[in-house]
Amino acid sequence: MRRILALAGWRVSLGRPGAQDTVGVWGQSPYAHRGEALAARTGAGLLRVEDAFLRSLHPGRAGEPPLGLLLDRSGVHFDARTPSDLETLLASHPLDDHALLERAREGMARITEARLSKYAAHDPDAPLPEPGYVLVVDQTAGDASVRASGADRNRFLEMLYWAQEENPGQRVLLRTHPETRAGHRPGHFTAADAQGRIAICDADIAPQALLEGATAVYTVSSQMGFEAILAGHRPRVFGTPFYAGWGLTTDEHSLPRRTRNLTRAQLFAAAMILYPTWYDPCRDRLCPFEDALAAFEAQVRAWREDRHGWVAEGMRLWKRRPLQGFFGGHRPVIFAPAPDTARKRAARSGRRRMIWAGKATPGDAACRVEDGFLRSRGLGAELVPPLSLVLDDLGIYYDPTGPSRLERLIAASTDLRPGQAARARRLVERIAQGGISKYNTGRPPPALPPGHRILVPGQVEDDASIRLGSPEIRTNAGLLERTRAENPGATILWKPHPDVEAGLRPGAVETPERWADATLSRTDIGALLPEVQEVWTLTSLAGFEALLRGVPVTTLGAPFYAGWGLTRDLGPVPDRRLKGPRPTLEGLVHATLIAYPRYRDPVSGLPCPVEVILDRLETGPIPAPGPLNRTLSKLQGLFATQAHLWRR
Repeated sequence: MRRILALAGWRVSLGRPGAQDTVGVWGQSPYAHRGEALAARTGAGLLRVEDAFLRSLHPGRAGEPPLGLLLDRSGVHFDARTPSDLETLLASHPLDDHALLERAREGMARITEARLSKYAAHDPDAPLPEPGYVLVVDQTAGDASVRASGADRNRFLEMLYWAQEENPGQRVLLRTHPETRAGHRPGHFTAADAQGRIAICDADIAPQALLEGATAVYTVSSQMGFEAILAGHRPRVFGTPFYAGWGLTTDEHSLPRRTRNLTRAQLFAAAMILYPTWYDPCRDRLCPFEDALAAFEAQVRAWREDRHGWVAEGMRLWKRRPLQGFFGGHRPVIFAPAPDTARKRAARSGRRRMIWAGKATPGDAACRVEDGFLRSRGLGAELVPPLSLVLDDLGIYYDPTGPSRLERLIAASTDLRPGQAARARRLVERIAQGGISKYNTGRPPPALPPGHRILVPGQVEDDASIRLGSPEIRTNAGLLERTRAENPGATILWKPHPDVEAGLRPGAVETPERWADATLSRTDIGALLPEVQEVWTLTSLAGFEALLRGVPVTTLGAPFYAGWGLTRDLGPVPDRRLKGPRPTLEGLVHATLIAYPRYRDPVSGLPCPVEVILDRLETGPIPAPGPLNRTLSKLQGLFATQAHLWRR
């Protein structure tokens, strides 16, 4: 909180204030009256501080820092007895800017899609009540927003009475507050109030999921009333929260100052975009709403996937520390030496199982783990830790013999919202302009021979994507030969794979000049792609990176980006990819770089969105492997090469 205040221009210090100073108080907490009295005596200003409407996974009493603050110099948003800065915004701001309202609509959609709320540690697997109920929202006893509305237990009982009276015969659910469920503070309703058709709902169900099944919503002043508006409800309000009085609620109390009718997007724009002070925990800076939302989405996803803990198998020793950083933030990852041990430990502890994708066997129910597509500044074979990993519960993206989670996401990306498409376009522009690739290594390309240039990127020949996705051609020599045969007059540029050039993996071509006009050793693929007119590949990620730069791609295997109408495919693409609507490039990018991978910021150690990783790859500090890792990588490459020769 001190850091957010400092970034917002407030210097926090102790001492007696002068008339030119400002006294900060926490909302209307039990101690706020001391600051109010001191400000009144000294003539100092008063700043009321509160948590923003998206705060953290768990309530503040659990010790988590906030994602943003509400800094109000007029009043406090939940007390309608005097105007607040938020009320002034809602009453007087035009709220008619098209770009602002588009941001609001996209923000509402993202919050709904990710099931976010002020405290977002909801159980996605919790069973939902049968739809068709009336939802009555409880709050904690003594809450400042309840006091500001002049409410007490009797008001909550009155609200419960009207919920039954106005909805005869319908079930009534009493939704408990997160702090009540966590045992921090009691609510207003008790078990004795749950009689007949009334039941208490104390499961950690996301508010959006409950609101989808509700026929009516009743609240005093809970933020869930605001979320009900965003979900399309017109809640019945028995208090005086900030969202009441604007034509979006049925109000028990009149609010004479609030005479304007607003849309949901306008209410959201003021309350979530204009009013709060948002903080980016990875970049350590104040930020627009969207950056804070992206950071929150990443944190919530990590919690939901990791909250039960993991048992991992098939993980080399050097990978374990990065994996612990990615997946052990809530419960440490347990590394098992063998599959049988992993299954037993998972069954005994209730944890999920993960396995490095290359070690998995067909039919294994464990989630597959692999490197992401914006991996590092350096090679994985040199034991450079990854900045992104993928976690696939269906298969793995490079194996076309069965469906993968990425394949499902690409197929579903034909229905992108405008905001999602715009975000994907921004990623494409940044990657292309910054010359960013998976490994971000190599030197600028030399002077290239003239002509119609076709880039042929080499691959590691024992790579699983070739074994599983390129049954017709499995060697780099075969790729070069086919490319030359199909393009006799073209200028063929051969680029060996970095792992092969480093002597870490098999795949060297003895005499590439038989087919290639030039061999580009240790060349940066990101800088090379804008200089070519085509890319021919088996299954290389370079094909995807070429698509991002508008370069036509021909595939001879079946990489994840083939079969969607964006490439010329000469390999055996799965039939399931050829059916249904065709994704755009933006859809492919959104699925591949936003929805599928997980990212971890190497500076803060926090889960983060893809944009933070682009920052780090462009200019930011990234930890480099130490000398021990480099020595291990050389030994690993030696053993891998010998094993490959032995198999041959």
